[in-house]
Formats: sequence, structure tokens, C-alpha cells
Amino acid sequence: MKKHTKPTILVVNDDGITATGIKALLEVMQEIGTVTVVAPDGPQSGMGHAITIGKPLRFSKVDLYEGVEMYKCSGTPVDCVKLAVNKVFKGKKPDLCVSGINHGLNNSINVIYSGTMSAAVEGAIEKIPSIGFSLDDFDPDADFSHCKKFVKQIALQVLEKGLPEGTLLNVNFPKGNQIKGIKICRQANAKWAEDFDERKDPYNRPYYWLTGVFENYDKGEDTDVWALNHGYASVVPVQFDLTAHHVIPILNSWDLGNGEAEIERISGPDGTNLG
Repeated sequence: MKKHTKPTILVVNDDGITATGIKALLEVMQEIGTVTVVAPDGPQSGMGHAITIGKPLRFSKVDLYEGVEMYKCSGTPVDCVKLAVNKVFKGKKPDLCVSGINHGLNNSINVIYSGTMSAAVEGAIEKIPSIGFSLDDFDPDADFSHCKKFVKQIALQVLEKGLPEGTLLNVNFPKGNQIKGIKICRQANAKWAEDFDERKDPYNRPYYWLTGVFENYDKGEDTDVWALNHGYASVVPVQFDLTAHHVIPILNSWDLGNGEAEIERISGPDGTNLG
């Protein structure tokens, strides 16, 4: 964190600029630094890391909360971060990017689908220290007050100590006003067992609603699912490098025809060695 100056903080989300969660988050960030909000003009949950490329983006300044520079965007949460960096901060990166507070958990495999977390990931891609915050409560009027002191403490620590390049934090809070503390966790091995509820429209044509049950296959007590189920907030360090580094030696042992491919690449049409 820069000394003697207030840090600049970008606040984004996926529930939309008028969501209760983003209001709670920006209120905490106002206690820390100078806040700029760039958020979708409506709900964008489950968008993952989608970006808008097939239609124009709309982007305009709004006046919702005193002392906060705010912009609404017609695009995805990732679009919001990209526009913020390029058009609001004009390439000068903020000191911190925080996303949320999301209405609903983004633990375990949910991190893949989450617009909240993808906005934070985009911040990290831009080499901005970034954090995604989520609460286990889908109520539009959810109470975020019990999360605020933890949000502030985590943000201050990131500003003070930074994060390794290519990483960010995924923070989830359990529902209810009694949080036992914070657990540093790994992502649980869990997934959605999905189904599609088939219905008929007035013309007797089928349409579908995605449904499912969250199944945890992980019995470890060091996971985000365990922490949340036992009343703790979970903090999982996340990286956007999806390379399975431990598999590279295995693939190097495979016979993938590299020798033949190399000979074919460096030989001329008449078989002459061009290498």
C-alpha cells in the first residue's frame, strides 16, 4: 500500500449496481480508500469469465451513493473490470480490486461459474491485487453487517502485504451473524449433480430450468465447504494459470510421434534433410 496516500479501490460485482451486497462492500472500502464502482446495470450471475464481443457495450456514470464515483455497464462483470482499467483509470491500475459481496456462495467448483470471482480474476490478470467476497444468502435484502469487519481486515492485509503475481483470494461467509473466525482453506472436491426441469409453454413447446443438488465428495477438514458448514469464513488462494503442471512429466513420457513429426517438418519434398 502506498504510504501517506489513500489507496484507490475498484469495486465490482455480478448482482448489479443496485444490489445490497455491493453497497455493503463499497461502504467498507470507503473506510479504507478512494472508491470507484463499475458494475453491471442488471444481474449477471453465472456468467463466469464471459466478455461481450458481439454487440456494443453501454457505459455511463450514475449517482447512487455520496462520495463514490460510480458507473453502470451493460456487459458482464469481466467487461466492467476491462472498462474500468481502460476508460476510468486509463491504464493506471488501482491499488485493489474487490468483487461482491455476492448473494450466494462461490465456494468449491462454483468459482468456475461465478461472475463475482471472474471479475476478481480479471483484476488479477491485470496485476491488481484482487479479492472476491460472497455470502451464503440469496435474499435480495440479505444482512451483510456481520461480514464487514472481516472484509475490512482481509482487504487491509492484501493492501499491506500484497499477493503473489497470478493469484487472488476467494472469500466466502456462512449465513447468520455468528462467524467463528477465518479458515485458510483449499477448494473442496465437490460439484453440482444437475438436472433440467422440463416444462411446456402455452404452445406446448418444451423449455427447461436448470436445477441440481450440490454434492461434496471431499471429507477433508481443510476445505472451504467444511469451514462454511462449521461456521467459519473460508479464504482460498486462487490462481488463473490452469496448467496441470504435475501432468507435464506424464505427457512427456507418452509416445506422441514427436520424432516422426520433427523429421517430416525439416525434410524437403524430395527427402532432402533441410535441418
